[in-house]
Amino acid sequence: MGSKIKFAGILAIGAVAGALTTMQLQAVARNVLAPLPLEEVQQLAAVFDRVKAEYVEPVDEKKLINDAIAGMVAGLDPHSQYFDKKSFREFRENTGGKFVGIGIEMAMEEGLVKVVSPIEGSPAFRVGLKPGDLITRIDDSPVKGLTVDQAVKKMRGEPQTKVVLTVYRKTESRTFPVTIIREEIRMQSVRAKMIEPGYGWIRVSQFQERTVDDFVRKMEELYKQDPNMKGLVLDLRNDPGGLLDGAVALSAAFLPADVVVVTTNGQLPESRATFRASPEFYARRGGSDPLKKLPAAMKRVPLVVLVNEGSASASEIVAGALQDHKRATIMGAQTFGKGSVQTIRPLPSDTALKITTARYYTPAGRSIQAKGILPDVWLDETAEGNVYAALRMREADLERHLGGADEKKDVEREKAREEARKRLEDQLAKTREPAKPLPEFGTSEDFPLQQALNQLRGLPVLASKTAPSEQRAEAPADAVKK
Repeated sequence: MGSKIKFAGILAIGAVAGALTTMQLQAVARNVLAPLPLEEVQQLAAVFDRVKAEYVEPVDEKKLINDAIAGMVAGLDPHSQYFDKKSFREFRENTGGKFVGIGIEMAMEEGLVKVVSPIEGSPAFRVGLKPGDLITRIDDSPVKGLTVDQAVKKMRGEPQTKVVLTVYRKTESRTFPVTIIREEIRMQSVRAKMIEPGYGWIRVSQFQERTVDDFVRKMEELYKQDPNMKGLVLDLRNDPGGLLDGAVALSAAFLPADVVVVTTNGQLPESRATFRASPEFYARRGGSDPLKKLPAAMKRVPLVVLVNEGSASASEIVAGALQDHKRATIMGAQTFGKGSVQTIRPLPSDTALKITTARYYTPAGRSIQAKGILPDVWLDETAEGNVYAALRMREADLERHLGGADEKKDVEREKAREEARKRLEDQLAKTREPAKPLPEFGTSEDFPLQQALNQLRGLPVLASKTAPSEQRAEAPADAVKK
């Protein structure tokens, strides 16, 4: 059991899916609320009274009520959530693409915070933090023993406050302190570069408010470097999702005008909708078409989309739309399988309710809830095979998840997870060292990326050695329903 905990941090990165979210800022009218069941409300009041009067220690009334509300919503499905004032503020920071902190993209390695990349222009960038640096202490607190969330909270704070980090730089075999002044950070959810002449790579790590604008800017830069691009890799691996309009816009960048991108269906009339590759479905209210600056060649450039088990929600919309319209080759692994939409309903006192209001469907009418998008070409994580793939959580593994169409227990996947877990535990017991982390996305050691480039070049592709045979044989939908 102890060895499982040691490498859990590696597995957590990219494993939990974010919400496919529509922001509904109007309050729900009181006359549409259902009448309260009197007997159950009286029972709730009786429990509240007993706890307040008889619990071993005094309890905070507001906390009791908040916990009761949170428990009620959490019992629905894994993606519905009650936000108190603090958590609602944090949620808006995450979807808004900005927060107060030091400005690093991070992961956990050997129980420490690893700097994947300092965000350009951020405080961390200016003080000279480099990719690969390990943060061992945050102020007076050792990092070992902290979860990812705990480490993030310690590095965030109020603007113009300072945090002292103790950094170990492997390349120089030295440890040193750095003092960083926190400030507002604008997260970069899009990265891009020319891998080689003629072939570009663009990665979207999350769908935030700024993602579409950043995507357009990065694509313009790529086409300035090479106006005659022969192929493009759109990397959506470990993209947990985000805002619906961003997914529609990104799909529209590559698809013909006005074709169906995604449909949704739920109990409310507003939840039954069709979203098309047209500005009216993704442009912000009162704004112009953010895609109008894109080169026309993007509609024709040969395209590969990379996905894995951490690709969820909005990234699955993009992959599903491009697959159904036969606009791209989808390569990688079966995606997370989050086929539901959450709507944000503001409540009094700066709180809010995030509630699942619809399922979404690809243009061919496929619901991917608890199933995911199946790639056209299955790839392993490395040339030697998969390391962590079987251990990553997917929607079907979550308690209380919404049932998918014809969903059945995946016995083979559960068996593969147990075998993969045992291999890693055996390795840990023998070497007493964590399993080697996977190469960084976008590098020359990135095996799936190299296979995607081979696909674009017309060269042989090393397809998966480990994907179950029935999954490799299963084809995507034949045609888009008009």
